[in-house]
Amino acid sequence: MERRAFLALAGGCCALPLEGRAAPAALAAGLSLPAAINKAGRQRMLSQRTAKAWLMLVMGVLPDRSKNILGQSATLFEAQLAELKTLLPSDELRTLHLQLEHDWGRFRPLLADIRSDPTLIWTTSEVVLSTAHKLTQAYEKAAGSVVGRLVNVSGRQRMLSQRMAKAYYFRQMDINAVPAGEMLDSGIKEFAKAHEDLKAAPTTTPQIKAELALVEQQWFFFQNALGMRDAGGQRKAATDVGTTSERILEQMDIVVGHYEKLAVGTER
Repeated sequence: MERRAFLALAGGCCALPLEGRAAPAALAAGLSLPAAINKAGRQRMLSQRTAKAWLMLVMGVLPDRSKNILGQSATLFEAQLAELKTLLPSDELRTLHLQLEHDWGRFRPLLADIRSDPTLIWTTSEVVLSTAHKLTQAYEKAAGSVVGRLVNVSGRQRMLSQRMAKAYYFRQMDINAVPAGEMLDSGIKEFAKAHEDLKAAPTTTPQIKAELALVEQQWFFFQNALGMRDAGGQRKAATDVGTTSERILEQMDIVVGHYEKLAVGTER
């Protein structure tokens, strides 16, 4: 890839549909615990989405779109770090937030250059994911509600959509191929089980079930792309994995938003 395609992470297009317009209002009104669970959970997703987009750039898969995804994801991650800093009601949360800032500070420079070592992208994205997951769990514990748990679980589905795509691209590049295959297999199983759990949850409304049905449609296409190993179809599969993982992410973001609203309602 030519030098002109190298990344400038300060730029990027708009953020995720639900997020780009909501941040200023959320700061003005004060962050609720359900919103914090959502945003911390979205940090988990962004740890994987940035890695996925970096890999797509290296492989030349949808390069313009991948560059935009990487730029907007990095910008959103840092905006949400600032938002979460306004609601840290315990020592545990404050410690985890500081750790996440530190871990992200090590990860972002790697994302800024396609010449970075892919194995460092692997390990550092996993470190950021682990810390963001602990932060999300700490917010869920602070909220102490059943619906808060559903915000966490549905938010984790967003992350898994990106994690599976990341694992797919690592396997295609033959970098950490064995653990990438294991990561992909475990991600598929976890996503499928959590999807059924969300549908069966007593607090899941008919509206949310309708949104989950749309996720199922994309999940079908995503699994087909992930399973394509024929050499002649790998280029198409790589493109399909990139686009379908984004569609699942967008749809699951809507689902998480519904659960967040339910959780806020139970707090009143």
